[in-house]
Amino acid sequence: MSRVVVFDYGTGNVHSAVKALELAGAEVTLTSDRKSALEADGLVVPGVGAFSAVMAALQAVRGDEIVDRRIAGGRPVLGICVGMQVLFEHGVERGVDTEGLGEWPGTVTRLEAPILPHMGWNTVIPAEDSVLFRGIEAERFYFVHSYAAQEWTLEVMPPFPKPRLTWAEHGVPFLAAVENGPLSATQFHPEKSGEAGIRLLSNWLGSLRD
Repeated sequence: MSRVVVFDYGTGNVHSAVKALELAGAEVTLTSDRKSALEADGLVVPGVGAFSAVMAALQAVRGDEIVDRRIAGGRPVLGICVGMQVLFEHGVERGVDTEGLGEWPGTVTRLEAPILPHMGWNTVIPAEDSVLFRGIEAERFYFVHSYAAQEWTLEVMPPFPKPRLTWAEHGVPFLAAVENGPLSATQFHPEKSGEAGIRLLSNWLGSLRD
């Protein structure tokens, strides 16, 4: 059974994430303890609300350093919703440009759509070799957001594996999920996506043992 820490930094749908990961088969700890977060088999970084507020809360408990150290050491991290958005270089909300964690290049911006927020179930277009979506490629997932990364500019050269990009559309195409080495993320909420979300988390847990 994989040991997973859901990073508790004062924001995010943490209790639902804990329950969903347990249903998927993980041994889960909810904590902001640095040692536990660094040593766990997998780290989950949830996030809800404004990009700037999530970044401030993460930095207040040195979560930015923890994520960076895990990625540098090849230790798996899964970001969810705004926990995905802050992995990019910048987030622009209501004219405010906030620096993100910078694990990926790019800026998170407002969706150009007739109805916002994008709230409810939507299909996705997974990468052909996706691990997260293995066996659930045609399922629907639950989104709640008005902002997203709408392009991917990171160029990865061999021998590093090519990132697996999953797209969805609400007014415009946007990144619904990314799998990039030890770092994975979903714009939707697996913990709110029923059986499909549990299976996605189970797929992620399986990758921790590979």
